[in-house]
Amino acid sequence: MLRNAFLPILLIIFLSCAKDTDTPEVNSVSSYFPPKSTTEWDIISPESQGWNTAGIPELKKLLEDNGTRAFILLKDGKIVMEEYFGKNLTGLVSFNKTTNWYWASAGKTLIAFTVGKAQEDGFLKIQDKTSDYLGVGWTSLIAQQESQITIRHQLTMASGLDDGVTDSHSIEPKDLIFKAAPGTRWAYHNGPYTLLENVISKATSQTFDSYFKAKLTNKIGMDGFWQWVDNDHVYFSTARSMARFGLLILNNGSWNGEKIMTDNGFFTEMVNSSQQLNKSYGYLWWLNGKESFRVPESQLEFKGSVSPNGPADMISGIGKNGQYVSIVPSKNIVLVRMGENPESVQVPFMFLNDIWGKLNQIIK
Repeated sequence: MLRNAFLPILLIIFLSCAKDTDTPEVNSVSSYFPPKSTTEWDIISPESQGWNTAGIPELKKLLEDNGTRAFILLKDGKIVMEEYFGKNLTGLVSFNKTTNWYWASAGKTLIAFTVGKAQEDGFLKIQDKTSDYLGVGWTSLIAQQESQITIRHQLTMASGLDDGVTDSHSIEPKDLIFKAAPGTRWAYHNGPYTLLENVISKATSQTFDSYFKAKLTNKIGMDGFWQWVDNDHVYFSTARSMARFGLLILNNGSWNGEKIMTDNGFFTEMVNSSQQLNKSYGYLWWLNGKESFRVPESQLEFKGSVSPNGPADMISGIGKNGQYVSIVPSKNIVLVRMGENPESVQVPFMFLNDIWGKLNQIIK
């Protein structure tokens, strides 16, 4: 009788411990999520986290001296630091939490996520030929060469197209010329990347903007808009919206219990080394803590990590003039920085490293 009495209890324990293998693991520390329909966001103090607040003035000075306009740190989803400096793009109104700013190449991460959604929805497979969606002749290559380029090559910056043309941002066929076989050469090339939007549009039979909003921004309460700046389609939003996206990535594509991305395989691939040519690059995400990395406009391989001061598990969207959205799962932290140019390179690793040099003295 005693044994039979314990059977229901054992069954309950077993069921509560069983893991659904179709559900991705999320961070062990539960996250707060700001409401989607309001501007409310829970704020906590650095003191409440046991941080060394004596180091915060030096961090703020570093940020302000290097043209920062917005800086946000989330801990467990809540705002622990939120600072604004200087003027907005017009130079007339003080920068604040309602000011829109450009993401530059940090916005590549938005495209990567949207490609994953299109695959999840059955509209495409990343191993598909790009010409399946853009048609034959989207480059200047002969048909046999062009047919070897896949969506995955676009996601990994390994299309083999020549980034040394006069305008590497151009999406015109005349500027998309052969350099190497796809998958054999890594090069930070904006033209093939930008055409991923056209792939998504053709695959889904709707405008890129409408699909993007329906599948991402509307789901997590992001504001913002895409705007053409010369040959680049650039995303603009508030710093808080960038932080929302970072929080989504921190929670493995889930938002407050809703799985925004269910393609677990794509998500895992997106935030891990996507090829061996540049181990510090996923699907349009920069990865920290790898043994080597490459930089735009160079074929040199550099030993060590992209950001030696940063946590080894940090992944980042990094854009020109120091637009950063960085996610650190081990610390349950999201970092956002928007602003002016801290260093004259396409992908400013060094300033992000400098920020973490100060943060390491603060975060305990």
